[in-house]
Order: sequence, then structure tokens, then C-alpha cells
Amino acid sequence: MSALKITKGESIKRFVANNLVPLLFLLICIFGIPLSGYSANYLISEVIVRISRNAFLIISLLIPIMAGMGLNFGMTLGAMAGQIGLIYISDWGVVGIPGMVLAAIISTPISILLGWWCGKILNMAKGREMVTSYIIGFFMNGIYQLVVLYGMGSLIPVRSPSLVLPRGYGIRNTVNLAGIRKSLDSLLTIKLFGITFPIATVAIIALLCFFILWFKKTKLGQDMRAVGQDMEVARAAGIQVERTRIVSIIISTVLAGYGMIIYLQNIGTLNTYNSHSQIGMFSVAALLVGGASVAKANIRNVFLGVILFHLMFIISPMAGKNLIGQAQLGEYFRVFVSYGVITVSLVLYEIRKKREQGYEGARLAAEQKESK
Repeated sequence: MSALKITKGESIKRFVANNLVPLLFLLICIFGIPLSGYSANYLISEVIVRISRNAFLIISLLIPIMAGMGLNFGMTLGAMAGQIGLIYISDWGVVGIPGMVLAAIISTPISILLGWWCGKILNMAKGREMVTSYIIGFFMNGIYQLVVLYGMGSLIPVRSPSLVLPRGYGIRNTVNLAGIRKSLDSLLTIKLFGITFPIATVAIIALLCFFILWFKKTKLGQDMRAVGQDMEVARAAGIQVERTRIVSIIISTVLAGYGMIIYLQNIGTLNTYNSHSQIGMFSVAALLVGGASVAKANIRNVFLGVILFHLMFIISPMAGKNLIGQAQLGEYFRVFVSYGVITVSLVLYEIRKKREQGYEGARLAAEQKESK
């Protein structure tokens, strides 16, 4: 009985420890919402916009985690591929849903190639995938800027003068995506209580969620889960570990490209050289805020993370202004939290991992003692 009481007491501590980041953000939001002065309708409307804008990108992180490769900061490679697709459709004048579909088609082979290359490198850096993918993102950002700034308009034909810099080559800093702005979001909408719900976008995100759930049950999905649990055991079972890991990164990169197209059609403007730079960081941070870890994440973590993380983004500037008279404090706080939550989550993951090992060791010792 005493052992049972200890287990119940420990279960509460373990729940708090396992959900410390979501609970912390929940407290921040509870504290910040009254200070911001925003109405419930406005907050709900903004959260729905953020979910439709960011959820697809964040879901693209789930498959590499399932394969034991941690948080894929290399998703920015897919974001760059999506942006290249958007530059081309802007140049060709393809608008609306056909323009988005064409941008996705253009981004797909680029994403597959970049994902394959990234996966090959990550296979050579087993155990250090996250930091390696982060550095790969920086490296490919340089290549992307070289191509877009010097290649397009000189080596790569670009017909539209509105896209090219005055010198005759290189894409302008800002590309107007008026042709596809909110094409998907406005395709099918419902308005309830003054709040607009983008049904078409939500349906696409829901389809991706069902795809993830279905994929986990497939042979490839089961192989990825086996690889994520123990690579050596998976290899002994006949699974091609390296190939499976590469496929997980390719899928993630392709989905990130599609997610970036959905993200930018919602905004309506492409910041050619910076739009992709923080996508990986914010997507990872949102997933971690939802209670995910380096080794485990699910769809529930995605939506909880989007709501809490972006709700904090919405309320922090006005809360900072009303609290101390400076909205800029909220801006600094948002950037600080984005990096801080990743650091805290990684530290908590290691602490949790050691604690779980301690629990497992204590359980085995108790079982051995009882058997004697």
C-alpha cells in the first residue's frame, strides 16, 4: 500500500515535470490576456489565423521525431524550395489555387533533392542530428541567397521587371503575392459569431493529420518507429536504417515546402531573403510549447503549441505596453521566449530522461527484491 501511495504522489510530480513548458505558457497567457485588453472574439479570431497559417509547417516536424532524428531544423530547406516555387509563379503570372498548386509542384523536386542531401549528412552525424540540421540550414541559406541574389535574372531567366532588382539581376527584397493572397483561406469560409473560419485551409491541415496517423500504421511508419527506438535492434531486424532515416527527412522537407506556400499565401508578401530564416526556430518552439520532446511528439502537441505559443505572441506587445508603457518590451520578450523555450525544453528532456532511467532502475531493483 505504501508503494502505491508513493506511486500516486510521484505521478503528480511526473505530470508537472513532463508538462512544465505548456503549464508555464498557460500561466503566461492567463496573466497576459487581461493586461492586453483584447476581446475574446479578437483573440479567438487571431488564434484561428495562426493555426491555419502555421500548423502545416509544424506537423512537418513529426516524422523525423518518429524516426529518432530529433527536431528537424533543416525544415528551412523545404521552406526555401517553397519560396522558389512562389517566385516562379509570380514571374509567370499564375494566380489563385492553380498558382499554389504549381508552386507546390516546382518545390517538390527541389525539396526531395535537398532532403536527400540533408538526410545523407545527418546519417554521418548520428546522435548530433539537431545541431547538424541547424548548421545545414545556415549553409543552404547562403546557397539560396547566392542563387536568388545573383543567379536569377542573369543565369536563370526571370521575365517580370517588377521582380528583378534595378541592376538587371537578382530578386527584389519583397515579392508581392497578391495573385495568391488568401487564395486557399478564402476558398471556403464560414462566419460564426463574427469569427471567420477558413474551412478549406483547415481541411488541408486535417488531411495532413489523417495522413500522419495513417502513415504511422504503414510498414515504413513502423520501420521509422523501430529505428527511433533502437537503431541496432532495427538493423538486426532487417530494416534499412540509413535509408529509412533519409526518407523521413525527405518527407519532412517536402511537407515543409508545402507548409511554407500555405504560410505565405496567408500573409500575401514574400520577404525573399528573410521569410524562411526563422520558420524552423518558431515551428520547433511551438511544438515544444505544446509538450513535445526531442524523442516524442504527436498531433495534440502541434495544436496545443500553436495556440499557446502564438497566443503569447498576440498578447505580449499590448500587455507590455499596458504594463510598463512600452510595446517594444513585448517584441523583445517574444524573441527571448522563442530561443529560451527550446533551451529549457532540451534541458528538461535530459533531466526527464535521467529521471525515467532512475525510475526504471528502482522498479527493476524492487522486482528483484520481491522475487527473492
